[in-house]
Amino acid sequence: MNRRLLFAWIGATDLRAASGVKEVGLGPIAQAVTGRDYDQIVLLCDYPLKEGKSYVAWLSGQTKTKITLQRVTLSGPTHFGEIYENAVGVLQESLQGMGAQFELTFHLSPGTPAMAAVWIILSKTRFPAELIESSREHGVRTASVPFDLSAEYLPDLLRKPDEQLRSLSEGLPPEAPEFSDIVHRCESMRRVIARARRVAPRNVPVLILGESGTGKELLARAIHDTSPRRDRPFIAVNCGAIPPNLVESQFFGHEKGAFTGADRAKRGFVEEASEGTLFLDEVGELPLDAQVRFLRVLQSGTVTRVGASRETPVDVRVIAATNRDLFVEVPAGRFREDLFQRLAVAILQLPPLRERQGDIGLLIDRLLNQVNNEGIGQPGYRHKTLSASARSLLLRQEWPGNVRELLNTLRRASIWSGGAVIEEPDIRDSILPMGRQEPRGLLDRPLGEGLNLPEMMAELATHYLKRAMQESGGNKTKAAELVGLPSYQTLTNWLRRYGLTEILA
Repeated sequence: MNRRLLFAWIGATDLRAASGVKEVGLGPIAQAVTGRDYDQIVLLCDYPLKEGKSYVAWLSGQTKTKITLQRVTLSGPTHFGEIYENAVGVLQESLQGMGAQFELTFHLSPGTPAMAAVWIILSKTRFPAELIESSREHGVRTASVPFDLSAEYLPDLLRKPDEQLRSLSEGLPPEAPEFSDIVHRCESMRRVIARARRVAPRNVPVLILGESGTGKELLARAIHDTSPRRDRPFIAVNCGAIPPNLVESQFFGHEKGAFTGADRAKRGFVEEASEGTLFLDEVGELPLDAQVRFLRVLQSGTVTRVGASRETPVDVRVIAATNRDLFVEVPAGRFREDLFQRLAVAILQLPPLRERQGDIGLLIDRLLNQVNNEGIGQPGYRHKTLSASARSLLLRQEWPGNVRELLNTLRRASIWSGGAVIEEPDIRDSILPMGRQEPRGLLDRPLGEGLNLPEMMAELATHYLKRAMQESGGNKTKAAELVGLPSYQTLTNWLRRYGLTEILA
């Protein structure tokens, strides 16, 4: 028999019901669990943990069903992306190991409209579920949502349509599975991938710019694998890892006896990549004299080995990448302008991870799966999942080392975690300081050092009161619910207390 699971966000009305406010009755959640039978209740809570635990204790007096509290952190109760990522994380953790032996129910009434919208999307895509709503007037009933959603439309529901991207996508070649390894959902990455697909079939050089760890080589390989050269060599060279005195022989090859130790003729990287693709990673590290010779190769389509008197024809496509700003390096004389112009026929700028809103959650899932696959066969390794709080901490990071740093953090956390679930402390122990600090929250500022409690409270209240009034369209009843105040009269008093009377006008 399938287990029946109810998922719901704890809302302001539920907390008021638990505190004894008679006007609200039992509140949406308690009304649902007393009106229908469930095997487990999973409650998501973005209120302080003390309030969440207090509510669970009260709800336990209304039902004998097992209740699980999942504390999550949101920057705001209407932040759609964060709500979605946390809901998915809690669902995945709760359903781990259940196989198909469960039936899901999502409660739409508690929480904000954004939370209800996410439940609807998840029920129609990744986690088929019954949707319910409850009220004092009508009791508990199944919610009727008269439309269906296909999973491929989900990203478009999570962001504004990008008309420029739609225009750019016209005339693209068919979808290329080679780009599927590049996990993305955000507009900026969709734009990069669209342009990469357009340039892939062409025989022109490509210059990929981006910070370290953004996936420049992964994009270069996808371009090669989608090009007519896909069956020919892809030679990747880290230009910064070759000693300066070996650059010429490594790139262009040498003849036997060309220098001490050259006991046989050897082809260089350029010849090895002939008819294929030569990927120059960190091309900004090439010495200036090597840049001159490389320019000659691009101009003539030939290469001359060290110690040789004749040229060898080569047919090579060059994809170069660098984390340096060549638009600064060229005027400064550290990179040749003529070579830059040769390489920069098609320029692709990869955004850093901190600017890829909506992508981090997808990357966490993909990279954790990679870490689990790497651990197969290792002594004592257990398949790992993430707790909701651990996922939330990962989502809040800046990731200056980008995807590479995120991957290595998950690798470390999988080692430090002794159990099957990676918890928040495991993540904290795995994040390298890198000379940075998380922004100080309201609860971890040092005493003294100019700390002014009334000013902090006023700053916090002003921030959320303004947001609530803005997001509710000036509806004070709705705004009061968004910030957990019992009535619009109380909200009015708070607005006056903090000098926000202009909002009341």
